[in-house]
Amino acid sequence: MDNEGKKTRQESDTLGAMEVPVDRYYGAQTMRCLLNFRIGGTEERMPKPLVQAMGILKKAAAEVNQEYGLDSKISAAISSAADEVISGKLYDEGHFPLPIWQTGSGTQTNMNTNEVIGNRAIEILGGTVGTKDPVHPNDHVNKSQSSNDTFPSAIHIAVATALVTQLKPALTKLRDSLNGKAIEWKNIIKIGRTHTQDAVPITLGQEFSGYTQQLTNGLHRLDAVMPRVYQLALGGTAVGTGLNTRKGFAENCVKRISKLTSLPFVVAPNLFEALASRDAMVEVHGALNTVATSLMKIGNDIRFLGSGPRCGLGELMLPENEPGSSIMPGKVNPTQCEAMTMICAQVMGNHFAVTTGGANGHFELNVFKPLIASNVLRSIKLLTDGCTSFCVNCVQGIKPNKDKMAKIVEESLMLVTALNPHIGYDKSALIAKTAHLNGTTLKQEALNAGISEKDFDEWVRPEKMLGPS
Repeated sequence: MDNEGKKTRQESDTLGAMEVPVDRYYGAQTMRCLLNFRIGGTEERMPKPLVQAMGILKKAAAEVNQEYGLDSKISAAISSAADEVISGKLYDEGHFPLPIWQTGSGTQTNMNTNEVIGNRAIEILGGTVGTKDPVHPNDHVNKSQSSNDTFPSAIHIAVATALVTQLKPALTKLRDSLNGKAIEWKNIIKIGRTHTQDAVPITLGQEFSGYTQQLTNGLHRLDAVMPRVYQLALGGTAVGTGLNTRKGFAENCVKRISKLTSLPFVVAPNLFEALASRDAMVEVHGALNTVATSLMKIGNDIRFLGSGPRCGLGELMLPENEPGSSIMPGKVNPTQCEAMTMICAQVMGNHFAVTTGGANGHFELNVFKPLIASNVLRSIKLLTDGCTSFCVNCVQGIKPNKDKMAKIVEESLMLVTALNPHIGYDKSALIAKTAHLNGTTLKQEALNAGISEKDFDEWVRPEKMLGPS
């Protein structure tokens, strides 16, 4: 029994015996970590996708180790137990309680995985949980491995899976939705704005085509980093030399991981770099940071273009999803834009943490791995959900306010730019300034300056100002 009266069993590691909850598969090393790092509570647990990736790696290793002498029954039991890690079942049941804030190598989470899989495998084989017989967490589950090569490999497996199956599809869907609007609105003329001030005409479709291209570029950036994400550190063991592993183990293991995930993982070309640095993850988050930067700009533009409904720009009519005020009746706010831009700010903050973590690898091992992994995975999750929400609850429902845009075009003084080739910059500027000073229209002041109505109507045509002449 522990101090709270809960049933325990005794397990041991090299530092001695520990009391472990009887209903948990983890052992002494996990229990020590749990007691020594009471930081953040359940909200700061090691991310589930990372633990699931550890399960994939352990399953592959067990099956490959059978080729190197591991008993077939033990291999099968480890593989079966790993399946329960991969499915998320054992994570959800509380067998992986450790926080992100632990050793920077992820050793405790590797041992947490070894202990859980080992004890579950013992149970599958009819043994007694906690005895390390017939399955030992180090000798069998961790055979030919080190925390220093398994944990970074799991990071890459988890990140690659999340990018391919979650973020890229969500970002593509949002990009395609924006592109649909760009095509639909290709003939709607409005005023462009530079420095937030009136500029020359543009179509609403052209404006949205810019947003589309930003996200297309973002997808290309994600594609560009994938070759480094697919490189796994497995086989490097402690410092990159491969001590205590077998020739061919890493290559065969990575092939098995690729088959399990349907992703083209390879052994890293230099295992010393793969252990000592986390440059690939910094690069990944650089791409995520750029995507966040693009989404921040898009979200803010749509927010401001939809401002109003009476006293703002009012060029876009955003979906009315929920009441916007507890005191102002009838108010509706651009909440999806607000959520998206907050997500982007968080991703930008995460990027600083990832960059700092990547810069602090010392000698043969980076020891900021849990920090890096958790922030990269969190950014991917936030951007994935943010893109989906923004697409479904905002972009798809946006409608153009054609009357408002036409009125603003008619009132704009920057149409004067069309006069430049005919009367010169200085005379055109004087007409625009006079119209602004007098509160009159551009046309009125152009006529006062001696331009004929026929010439003005011929020269100043917004639909002819949308591209090269």
